[in-house]
Amino acid sequence: MKTLQLLGVTAICLFVFAAADAQSNLQGDETLPEKDGVLQLEKRNFDKALRKHKQLLVHFYAPLTGEAQRVSAAFEGAAEKLQGSEVKLAVVDVTSQKDLTKELNATGHPTIRLYLSGDKYNPVACPVPRSSASILTWLKRRAGSAADLITDLSQLEASEELTVVGFFKDLNHEYVQVFYAASVDLPDIKFAVTQDDEVTDKYGPTHDVVLLLRESELIQTYKMTPQTSKEELTIFISVYKLDPVTEYNGKTASEILSSPVLNHALLFVNKSSADFKEIFSAFSNAADSFRLKILFVLVNVDEPRNGRLMEYFRVRDFEAPLIRLVNLTDHVTYHLPSDTLNVENIKQFCHSYLEGKAKPKLQSEPTPEGWDQRPVKELVGFTFEKVAFNPNKTVFVLFYLPYSQKSRAVFPLWEELAEAFKEQQDVVIARIDASANDINMSMQGAYPSLCLFPALYAERMVVYTGKRKLKNLIKFVEKEMEKAKKYRVMEDEDRRKYTEALKAEEAKKDKETKDEL
Repeated sequence: MKTLQLLGVTAICLFVFAAADAQSNLQGDETLPEKDGVLQLEKRNFDKALRKHKQLLVHFYAPLTGEAQRVSAAFEGAAEKLQGSEVKLAVVDVTSQKDLTKELNATGHPTIRLYLSGDKYNPVACPVPRSSASILTWLKRRAGSAADLITDLSQLEASEELTVVGFFKDLNHEYVQVFYAASVDLPDIKFAVTQDDEVTDKYGPTHDVVLLLRESELIQTYKMTPQTSKEELTIFISVYKLDPVTEYNGKTASEILSSPVLNHALLFVNKSSADFKEIFSAFSNAADSFRLKILFVLVNVDEPRNGRLMEYFRVRDFEAPLIRLVNLTDHVTYHLPSDTLNVENIKQFCHSYLEGKAKPKLQSEPTPEGWDQRPVKELVGFTFEKVAFNPNKTVFVLFYLPYSQKSRAVFPLWEELAEAFKEQQDVVIARIDASANDINMSMQGAYPSLCLFPALYAERMVVYTGKRKLKNLIKFVEKEMEKAKKYRVMEDEDRRKYTEALKAEEAKKDKETKDEL
């Protein structure tokens, strides 16, 4: 009887567990959240979306950025046209889904990936689209073949947009595959393949070339070779898609920033100035010599919408015209060291930059009036080295960012420190705006940074990492001053020996000269 009771209890438990599991499955099968045909994914439902959709194109975005808003609009437009297909579009907010973003290594902005057959860790990277048409073109080209691009020359439209035409003798040649691979990476550009011999009659080249046309006019020709890679062809097309000089504006900004050419020469100029035509002509003529090495960009300082770019490069409208060179990898800026912006000077500047001979541009604010009369001395780029590396002064400098709350929180403490040392003429408490002044030395760590320069002939810097309390700072300064006194004795002795050796060498040379006479 007890056995029957146990079996009955077990059966009931199994039924309850099965019912609970079924209820759990029903709850887990909730519809994925969707807006305007685009899935709104989070960590909790990302895997489910992968299992449900054979092709899942995901946009990892940061809200409020202009690029993210533009791509989101393109996604909404494409989602409407992809209804009923096996491709589903989705977005992930990287600011709220940090764990998922980190797991998928999707921290760059914007990041767009196509996940296939539920494979979470081997997605296909998608180029950043300019429009919904770009997304549809990319998906179509990726799933198609070079045969989809075959077109008669007579069917090519005289479009104002760039058309890339591959002229091949053998459509099964590997050249065609390289050409098609480039077309997949450049969905915003129209590509076509032709075998029409009229190409030779009209434009002159033989087979196995890539022609860049605009309004049926030949812009540039690229000869395919066995060594030509998809990357090389993509760079060539991307560069010559733009004019020799591209004006920076809302339409071209993304093209400039996404260019495979990372060296950019920027001409800051007022387009309404009397000498604009002459300066632009020189800049444009120089650009032709550096098409695949340096991207030439014009920035109109009279355009209010360029204010943020000018602020980044610390250029004021009254300073124009001027030319800056920058590499988008390290963001080190170089300044053309001449007020004469002619072709020769611009070319020489670009050559010296490419050869690694150009010196970085060091920025500085104007020296403030009465800067050395205040308890805390306000340094700028022009005055920094003279003050900080004074061998007879112990100088403690606060490197700060004016827009940082952490930096500004240190200001009252720095005033107290200056007050504590106000009677000591050999101690200087100073600060410098690190965002507006460059210095010729390597800075490490985050701002605010507290750096002490001992009273030595050697240009030495000691970074303070202790507690930001007045008594701790005073103790640190006094300790470093005691150290510096010991080093200074050694330095003075070395300088004395060096001076005596120099005098002895000069005396020896004078004696030898007299003996010869």
